[in-house]
Amino acid sequence: MSFHSTAAQLVTLAAEGQEHGGNHESLSPYLTGGGALFALLLMLWVTTRFNRDR
Repeated sequence: MSFHSTAAQLVTLAAEGQEHGGNHESLSPYLTGGGALFALLLMLWVTTRFNRDR
């Protein structure tokens, strides 16, 4: 396979993905963002608990 044919296939694949909108219907951006925020705050809380000066 040459570089040109591989690049052409990737462009075709990307164009097909754009036709369908690119978003999955079952994923809520608010739920995803809220879950990520919760996970980061939980990691921050755990880090500060273990990092106390005694």
